[in-house]
Amino acid sequence: MKFIGKLILWLLVALLLVILAFYFLLQTRWGAREVSQWLTENTDYQVTFDAMDHRFSSPSHILFRNVTFGRDGKPATLVAKAVDIGLSTRQVTDPLHVDTILLQDGTLNLSPSNAPLPFAADRLQLNNMAFNSPETGWELSAQRVNGSIAPWTPEAGNVLGKKTHLQVNAGSLTLNGVPTSNAVIEGDIDNGIVTLTSLGAEVARGSLAGNARRNADGSWVVDNLRLNDIRLQSDKTLIDFFAPLSTVPSLQIGRLEVVDARLQGPDWAVTDLDMNVRNLTLSQGGWQSTDGRITLNASEFIYGSLHLLDPIFNGELSDQGIALRQFTTRWEGSTVRTSGFWLRNGQALTLDDASIVGLEYTLPNNWKQLWMDALPEWLNSVTLKKFTASRNLVIDIDPVFPWQITALEGSATNLQLVKNRLWGVWGGNAQLNAAAATFNRVDVNRPSLALSANASTVNISEIAAYTEKGMLKATATVSQLPQRQVNVSLDARGVPLNTLQAWGWPALPISGDGNLQLTATGAVQADAPLKPTVNGQLSAVNMAKEQVTQTMRGGEIAR
Repeated sequence: MKFIGKLILWLLVALLLVILAFYFLLQTRWGAREVSQWLTENTDYQVTFDAMDHRFSSPSHILFRNVTFGRDGKPATLVAKAVDIGLSTRQVTDPLHVDTILLQDGTLNLSPSNAPLPFAADRLQLNNMAFNSPETGWELSAQRVNGSIAPWTPEAGNVLGKKTHLQVNAGSLTLNGVPTSNAVIEGDIDNGIVTLTSLGAEVARGSLAGNARRNADGSWVVDNLRLNDIRLQSDKTLIDFFAPLSTVPSLQIGRLEVVDARLQGPDWAVTDLDMNVRNLTLSQGGWQSTDGRITLNASEFIYGSLHLLDPIFNGELSDQGIALRQFTTRWEGSTVRTSGFWLRNGQALTLDDASIVGLEYTLPNNWKQLWMDALPEWLNSVTLKKFTASRNLVIDIDPVFPWQITALEGSATNLQLVKNRLWGVWGGNAQLNAAAATFNRVDVNRPSLALSANASTVNISEIAAYTEKGMLKATATVSQLPQRQVNVSLDARGVPLNTLQAWGWPALPISGDGNLQLTATGAVQADAPLKPTVNGQLSAVNMAKEQVTQTMRGGEIAR
C-alpha cells in the first residue's frame, strides 16, 4: 500500500511538473507558435499569438500578445496587440464563457458571416480599438474606440448578441457614409430592438445629441435629436440627400431641432437654418401626424433657379393636412407673404391671403414648358382666396416674342391656378394693371386686364392700353376644353396701323395712324401651332380716309 501511495504521489508530482513546464512553455514564443499551429489545424479558426503572459498577482487573468483570430478562409475577425481574458469559476461548467475579454490596440471586425463565435463573455471591453461592422446594413466604421458591451454573447446574425448593454465612445466614427468624431453611444439591445438612451457626436464641424430607438422591423423612433452648427457639403442632389429617409419602414420624430446649419449640394444650398420639427412620422414616401409642427427660418435657400432670402415657414400638422400659419420670404427683389391650408384629402392647397410686392423677375427660358408640365401628385390643385400684387416687374426675353410689364399691380379672389396637377386659370376673378408694358417691341401705357373664369370658359371682359397716340380695347373668351378655342374682339382708335403687324397680323397696304377693328378665332394648344387655326377679319381706316378690309383663313390672308 505504501508503494501504491508513493507511486500516486510521484505521478501527481510528475503531472504537476508537466503542467508547470507546459505553463512556462506557453509563455515563450516557441510555445505560443506551437499552440497557435495546433488550434489552426484542429479547429475551424485561424489563431496566432506571440506570447501568453500570466501573473500570480492576478491569477484569474491571462494575457495574450499580438493576437490574430478569424474563421478559416475569412478576413481576420480580431487583430490586437493584447487580449486580456478574465476567468471565473464558470469555466468549470462553460469553459468558453469567460468573465471579461479586454481587447487593446487593434481592430475588431464583426459581421454576420463571422458569427457565431466560439466564445462569449460577461463583459467585452475595448481599449483603443478600431471597430468595423460590415454586411449588417449599418456600414459602421470606428477608430479609437473605448467602452464595453455586457454581456457579449455573439450568435448567428447577431454579432453583439440578442440582449446586451453597450457603452462606447469613439475618436472617429463613420455610419452609412456620414463621418463623425468624439462619438458617445450608450444603449441596449433587446431581441432586435436597439435603444440608444444617449447619443452624441461631433459631425460636419457641428454637434449631434439625442436619443432614439430602432425597432426589430427596421423602423426608427427619434424621441429627441438636436443638431448644432452643422456645416455639411454633399455631392448628392436634394432628392438623393433625403432618399435614405424613404429606405426605412418608418421614421417617427418626437422632436428634432436644427440650429444654425449650413448645408450645400450640387444644385441646392441653405444657410443659417434653424428648424424645429415635432410629432411627425415619415413612412412609405408619405407622412402622418396628429399634433405636429414644423417651424423654420434661414438666411438663404437655393434650389436650382429658385433663390429665396430670409424664408420663414410656420406650419401645424394634423391628420387633415398642414395649416400654413406663415410663409414669408424675399424672392427676386420682392417680398412674398402667404398663409393657408393644404388638405390631404384631394391634395389641395388653398392660400387664404397671398401677396407679392416689388418683384423684378425674368422668366426662365423654359417657362412655357414648366407651365404645361404636370405638378407632383401631392399638389392636385392650388386656389388663391385672396391675392394682391404691387410694384412688380416681369420680363420674358423670348426672342420670338419678348415682352415686359412694368409696375404691375393686381388683385384676385378665389383664383384657381392649378387643377388636376395642371397650371391654368380654372376659376375665380382677377384684375391686373401696370404703368407700362412692351409686347414684341410695341410700347403701351397703363395696360389693364379683367377676367373671370369657370370650369368651361375664361372670360376676359376688359383688355385696355394706351399707345403713344391712341387707345386699344379688347375682349376675349378662352374655352377650358382641350381644344382651347379663343375668340378675340379688338377696337383700336388713333393707333399706328402697323401695331398688329408686330403681333402676328400681316402688313397692311395702308399706313399712318387710324382705327382698327378685329375679330378673330383660334386654338391655343401646347402641342400644335397657333397660326393654322386662326380665322378672322380686320377693318382699318387711316386719317386720309383710306380703308382696307382683310379676311384671314387658316392663318393666311384671303386674296
